[in-house]
Amino acid sequence: MKISKKTFGLLSDGNKVHLYTLEAGDLSLSISTFGATWTSLTVPSKSGGTRDDIVLGFSSLEGYFHCPAYFGATIGRFANRIGGGAFTLGGKGYSLCKNDGGHTLHGGRRGFDKRLWKAYPYTGAEGVFVRFERLSPRGEEGFPGKLRAAVTYGINDSNEISALYQAWVDAPCPVNLTNHVYFNLAGEGSGDILSHEVKLYASSYVESKPDLIPTGKLLPTAGTPFDFTGFKPVKQDFAAVCGGDAGRTGTGYDHCFVIDGSAGELRPCAEVRDPASGRGLKLAATQPGLQFYTGNFLDGVLGKPGSVYRKNDGFCLETQHFPDSPNQGAFPSSIYGPDRDYCEKAVFSFTGLY
Repeated sequence: MKISKKTFGLLSDGNKVHLYTLEAGDLSLSISTFGATWTSLTVPSKSGGTRDDIVLGFSSLEGYFHCPAYFGATIGRFANRIGGGAFTLGGKGYSLCKNDGGHTLHGGRRGFDKRLWKAYPYTGAEGVFVRFERLSPRGEEGFPGKLRAAVTYGINDSNEISALYQAWVDAPCPVNLTNHVYFNLAGEGSGDILSHEVKLYASSYVESKPDLIPTGKLLPTAGTPFDFTGFKPVKQDFAAVCGGDAGRTGTGYDHCFVIDGSAGELRPCAEVRDPASGRGLKLAATQPGLQFYTGNFLDGVLGKPGSVYRKNDGFCLETQHFPDSPNQGAFPSSIYGPDRDYCEKAVFSFTGLY
């Protein structure tokens, strides 16, 4: 197991951005201090003879400055959407930056994905890690309270990547952290993920309106295109999804699924496998929801050398609270503050090759 560090680039204010690479088992994960962003993840194939980078992104820092796709970034203060770019808390209304039509998406105009984080690498008995920290001042992007965030990413010899999300805020505030990595188990730039086979541990999903804001209802997945309780190819029910509850997603899934089991407990939530490469991914999480997104808005993004990312060329598994939770009283509370600290965990396992 080892950790290495190099300069990834410079910001306009002269601050250096560093890139940390963690190596353990068969995995190599690189993470930038700009956005606490996963920039690459190399994984062997079933035979062990081929190693590929399986995450979409860029080879240089400049690509991450203006990319609207949030490739590999740590998202905050609130992942996913807040309807109308506003919420009321303690009788007081808060207005946020509307960066997704009339709504707030992934923390606003300049969320955690576009901020420089401090990094603290370390080696422990359980693996190699980098802890990223930043202070979000009171009123940043319209959110109340001063918030201190810490996200720790690590890998171990069992080919597992852990993500520990923590936050402390001095006033009640919505908090919802995740990572927005796009996977393609066949290798980034290899084409679409429509033949990947997916299983979700979700008996229900969050119904959304065409603008992707929840209606407040949780609907059963059984007998619908949202039923992934058994493995099925991503493309199997595309036609039904795009003609039904897809809203403006148009070409695939962009829906929050309700993870079975008790929120707060680390439990299985997803498995994905690629028949061509034999690579498999298992995901466990403590959070109540999982946003399954199939790269519907990728529109010819020039990625890593030789790669052009088009619709459905990657998928995301974003563990999180439900979208628009601050405005949905029936959803699990996403309000944290002096008397309630935020702590959630996700574990990505690459031991399930088949």
